[in-house]
Amino acid sequence: MTTPRKRVVVFISGGGSNMLALLKATKAADYPAEIVGVISDKSDAGGLAKAAAEGITTFAFVRKEFASKEAHEEAILSQLQALSPDIICLAGYMRLLSGRFIQAYEGRIINIHPSLLPLFPGLHTHQRAIDAGMRIAGCTVHFVTEGMDEGPVVGQAAVPVLTDDTADSLAARVLTVEHQIYPQSLRLVAEGKVRMEDGRAVSFASTPGVHGRQIVSLLGDAN
Repeated sequence: MTTPRKRVVVFISGGGSNMLALLKATKAADYPAEIVGVISDKSDAGGLAKAAAEGITTFAFVRKEFASKEAHEEAILSQLQALSPDIICLAGYMRLLSGRFIQAYEGRIINIHPSLLPLFPGLHTHQRAIDAGMRIAGCTVHFVTEGMDEGPVVGQAAVPVLTDDTADSLAARVLTVEHQIYPQSLRLVAEGKVRMEDGRAVSFASTPGVHGRQIVSLLGDAN
């Protein structure tokens, strides 16, 4: 008997390149998840049209149209109840979720952040990495908890920082591995090979490179 694919809703605020990477992965017959909806906090987010063009149902919940953060999130939670996701993927969603929201889907929300956490949480990660003299940068997929960018790690990918890098050139290099590590990480979560227990990422996979708290994938090169 075929195991049902996990239902995924993706949250975006912009162009949705990571959302498209996830969507591309879900087209494989053996991928354990499917995207059933895309939600944005911006009605003009470029990713909405891209998702719609792929036949994905989209929703925009513009913050200024709601009296409060609580009302805004309540509307989103109501829509999620109808979509019934197993997993929520934050892919460039630029709003912090409240504790109440996170608790409603505890252990089922993952995010991708453009740094090797715990280094450089928050914004301007690439310039901060350059300013700090880093020789390696990268991205992290992690479970979402109430602390910003503090949740347990599911997967990481690293790239070199080159001597002539700017924030933009480094961001472009990191983005290429974001598009690889996010689908890999979602697969692990959807298959139940990694889950959050007691605030930690616990692995149940037997594949090489999977050790306890995190799965590290070094995908970058110097080219």
